[in-house]
Amino acid sequence: MSHFLISAAHKSSGKTTLSIGLCAALAESGLQVQPFKKGPDYIDPMWLGRASGRPCHNLDFYTMQQDEIRATFAQQSASADISLIEGNKGLFDGLDLHGSNSNAALARLLNAPVVLVLDTRGVSRGVAPLILGYQSFEKDINIAGVILNQVGGSRHESKLRQVIEHYTDVKVIGAVQRNPDLSIEERHLGLMPSNEDDSADRKIMQIRDLVKQQVDLSRLRSIADSAAEVSIAETIATAPIQFDSPITIGVVKNDAFGFYYPGDLQALEDCGAKLLTIDTIRDAELPEIDGLFIGGGFPETRIEALSANRTMREAIKQALQDNLPCYAECGGLMYLSRNLSWNETRGDMVGFIPADCVMHEKPQGRGYIQLEETPVHPWLDYAPQPAPVIAAHEFHYSSLENLDPDVKFAYRVKRGSGITGEFDGIIINNTLACYAHLRDTASNHWAQRFVQFVQHCKRTKRSNA
Repeated sequence: MSHFLISAAHKSSGKTTLSIGLCAALAESGLQVQPFKKGPDYIDPMWLGRASGRPCHNLDFYTMQQDEIRATFAQQSASADISLIEGNKGLFDGLDLHGSNSNAALARLLNAPVVLVLDTRGVSRGVAPLILGYQSFEKDINIAGVILNQVGGSRHESKLRQVIEHYTDVKVIGAVQRNPDLSIEERHLGLMPSNEDDSADRKIMQIRDLVKQQVDLSRLRSIADSAAEVSIAETIATAPIQFDSPITIGVVKNDAFGFYYPGDLQALEDCGAKLLTIDTIRDAELPEIDGLFIGGGFPETRIEALSANRTMREAIKQALQDNLPCYAECGGLMYLSRNLSWNETRGDMVGFIPADCVMHEKPQGRGYIQLEETPVHPWLDYAPQPAPVIAAHEFHYSSLENLDPDVKFAYRVKRGSGITGEFDGIIINNTLACYAHLRDTASNHWAQRFVQFVQHCKRTKRSNA
């Protein structure tokens, strides 16, 4: 099980760009590369998955149990030659004093050697105490190598290498010089998603070529090969729920909507659902489906295109009014509202949710959240029941205004912002739309419950026909 974790001393050190380049370079060499991303993130995994040619899976202490993290890692890595785990923030940064959910904790859990990315702008001799401090802070973390990033030139690189070689025992496996070609356009949620950028593949190749010229891939592979096996606890298999008939769930995917966890989509398929991609910008009609899933994304960047597709908007509105089961998250919630405004641009949306959606300059909800289901939750009767308090996350710059005061909500917000500060998850007919992003995990198998709900609605429709 060849694997390593790539982290940094602090966020914005360039580790995501380097991780993209490493995935692409290792894949180009003929290896099957399995990428992982620590924490709740959609955008970085989209780039990593595109660079490696394999879906990137998230490993998150907040929504997953430790045994589940190990099992997910082992399962997805089984068919790969090498696995790259990209951390978030700095190596030792975390939510609590003891760093129980830090990148270092993940490296420890997965027996992963660490490759530390160091932003070397304005640094020379000071790089040594930085490395020594990181080595001594948690001595059981194996910092097996460093990649020097944002290097100012060959003279700067030579100084850094001499200092590190003289004062530390850490190997320098790469020195990547400052280059504007290594940057990816950013916006309010981080990097521009790769599903929006027509030149994403060209950018990946550009980053790949620069990285492979300046990073010793053979030494990196040796570090990954030194990783110990990941132990997996035995699990008791549970009998899958039997579904009486196949169902088709439409999944909205285009340059406005792309925030989906690969594991969630797989969970829907494992429950017997056939997934059918729907493009709400370019498709003229809504296909024959039994349910609809609209994930997150950046609909605010495609207001005019989404608004222009009037036939699709009207088709979705009519279907939801006719009780088509639907689950919508964040961007999906925004799309189902009456209209969406951002700066000077305003456009009509589906108009099913009685509210206006407005973008703001600052986040209206951000980070990990906790939800509690209300008695009117549409999936309440379906097993397996989630944990009493559901761990999820949100990140939105929009809010709903002029919301009908009579709407019902599926969740009481224990921590976070949601739609009203107290509630999230608007329920209308068979639609559940929320700002929260759920994750199908051992403590919240939402995909299985949604599929059962869709099955129930299909049976009801058939019996009433």
